[in-house]
Amino acid sequence: MKIQFTTQIFKEGRTFVAYTRELDLSSCAGTQQKALQNLKEAVRLFLEEAEKMGTLQQILEEAGYLKRKSKLQGPRFITTRRVSLPMPLPLHHVTA
Repeated sequence: MKIQFTTQIFKEGRTFVAYTRELDLSSCAGTQQKALQNLKEAVRLFLEEAEKMGTLQQILEEAGYLKRKSKLQGPRFITTRRVSLPMPLPLHHVTA
């Protein structure tokens, strides 16, 4: 059985970060391809550990996964957008 998940890759400084919303997992590396490879490994390890702990079914249900034929399909994202919104306070009042 295979699991499908959506990935987003973004850059933080010189590091590429690969992220999957469905499982709320991320990994990073110096290249996009390596970050994606690391994310796949992180997902595999996460699923294995959840199975060992007996929580995999609950995690997948809460993430919106459904079994379709021989695949576990997560929710389909329709769009990803960058949105701008005015800040309520001047930036010097915001602490990181």
